[in-house]
Amino acid sequence: MHITVRHRGDAYVADWGKAPRRCAVGRGGIARKLREGDGITPVGSWPLRRVLYRADRLPAPSCVLAVSALAPDDGWCEAPDDPDYNRLIKLPHPSGSESMWRDDALYDVVLVVGYNDSPVVPGRGSAIFLHLARPGYSPTAGCVAMALPDVIEALAQLSCDDHLIVQA
Repeated sequence: MHITVRHRGDAYVADWGKAPRRCAVGRGGIARKLREGDGITPVGSWPLRRVLYRADRLPAPSCVLAVSALAPDDGWCEAPDDPDYNRLIKLPHPSGSESMWRDDALYDVVLVVGYNDSPVVPGRGSAIFLHLARPGYSPTAGCVAMALPDVIEALAQLSCDDHLIVQA
């Protein structure tokens, strides 16, 4: 089972075998990702690495991938010139980073997608996740976002060799 994301009608959907579910993608749509901060959800087939979650808000999701609780000092390095670029880090960090411990619920469950991580190419883009959607499914910074029940259901059905497939 793969999670396939595509444009359908006037919305984006994610499908992993049962029925397409609504999702959000980057403000730049789905395309070939060119650089950090372009708001594009990268077209392609991306391996799924691991799941991070807020243990203070939710129980650990059922998943065959490695599942780890986030800590308040967890972040993700978004600075292309830093050796930690596109990696989970501890905050404070000397370079540009995003906190994984958010006040909103967007990162209560995060599926880390293997985009630009093997090898990491500085400036090609970082922090591509499948995470929770905002109300109204407003665009992301380049991630795929779905409702919590859909994320939990998809995680429970994954196998270790599944991919996030993003179709233009």
